[in-house]
Amino acid sequence: MRSIGEMARDGGLSVSALRFYDRAGVLVPAWVDPVSGYRWYEPQQLEEARLLARLRRAGMPLADIRLVLAAWAGADTDLVRGLLQAHLRRLELGLSDARSEFSTLRALLDHRENPMTSLRTATAQLSVPGPELAAALDGARFAAGTDTELPMLGGILFDIEGESLHLVATDRYRMAVAQAHTTGHGGPRTQVVVPLPLVDAMRALLTGKDPVQLAVDGDRVTLETGDRQASGQSLGHEFPDYRRLVHLPAGRRVRVDTAAFRQALETGPVRTGGTREQDGEPHDLSVLRVAENGSVIVCDDGDDDQNNVAVNREFLLHALAAGARDELILELGAPTAPLAIRRPDDESAFSLLMPVRLED
Repeated sequence: MRSIGEMARDGGLSVSALRFYDRAGVLVPAWVDPVSGYRWYEPQQLEEARLLARLRRAGMPLADIRLVLAAWAGADTDLVRGLLQAHLRRLELGLSDARSEFSTLRALLDHRENPMTSLRTATAQLSVPGPELAAALDGARFAAGTDTELPMLGGILFDIEGESLHLVATDRYRMAVAQAHTTGHGGPRTQVVVPLPLVDAMRALLTGKDPVQLAVDGDRVTLETGDRQASGQSLGHEFPDYRRLVHLPAGRRVRVDTAAFRQALETGPVRTGGTREQDGEPHDLSVLRVAENGSVIVCDDGDDDQNNVAVNREFLLHALAAGARDELILELGAPTAPLAIRRPDDESAFSLLMPVRLED
C-alpha cells in the first residue's frame, strides 16, 4: 500500500489534489484509517493517478475523466479514444475561436490612442510621511503578480494625484489598494509602475519617522530619506485602470476580530478546488457565509448554501495580515462577486479577493 504522500510524489499530483479527487469520487483510496483518516492506495492505483494528472493538465472535465478511468483497464478502448478525441476537438475549436478574437483585439489596440502616455511620462516631486508610505507598501505588496507572461503586474502602481498617493497591486486573483498623503505635488496626475525589487529597496529605507522624498522623472523613480537613496527604472508597461475594478455592488459588511477570524480559518474546514491557471492544481479554499446573527462563519464541507462565497484561504490570510488592524471589515456580496477586506478607520485601504468556483 502507498501512503498519500508517496502517491503524490510518484503520481504527479499534490496531496491536496488527491484529497479533492477522493471527495469527488474520481480517485478513491483503497483504505482509509478510521481513526486517523489517513488515506492508503493500492499499487495499481499509481497508474490511475498518473493518468488523472495527464488528463487534468490537458484540461479535461472531471465528468469525462471519471469515464476514462472507469474504461481505461477494459478490453474495449473505444470509449476512451472517443472521449480523448472529443476533448481534443473542443480544445482545437476553442483555440481557433480565441485566436480569431485576439487578432481582432490586437487590431483594435493598434488603432486606438493610448490615453495613459501623458501619465507615464510626466514628472513629479513630492514629500510623503515615511511611516505612511511604509504602511501603504506593506498593504499592497502581497498582491503583486509574479507571472512572467504579465510583466506589467510585476510591480506596484504609484498613482499620484493632488495630495494623495495610491499604491495598487494585483495578480488577477486579488487586488490591494493603499494610500498615503503627500505634499509638494502641484502638477497633473502621474502614474508609474515600480518593479518589485525597487519596491523592496524603498521599503528597506523606511525605518524612521521623518518625511521622505519621492521623485518621478519620466521612467526614473527615486526615493530619498536622509542621505540614503533607492532609485531605478519603472516598468515600461501600462497598468489596468484599477478605478474601474474597485467599483463593486455593495455587499453585506461584517466587522470581525482579526485574530479570532484568522484562527477560525487556520483550524477550520477547507475544501480543495478552483484550479488556478498558474499551477494547474487545486488549492485549499475557505467557504464563507454571513450567519443570521451577523457573524462570518467558515462553512463545513457539506454546507452547500447558495450564498456561500469560496476564496483561496492562503490569499485571505495574506489579506488579513496586510490589513494590519485588530478588527477588519469583510464585505461579502454575491458568490460571484469579489470579497472585500477593509480597514474600519481607513476606507482608502482595502483588498479584493476573486471568488473561486467550487468543482462540481
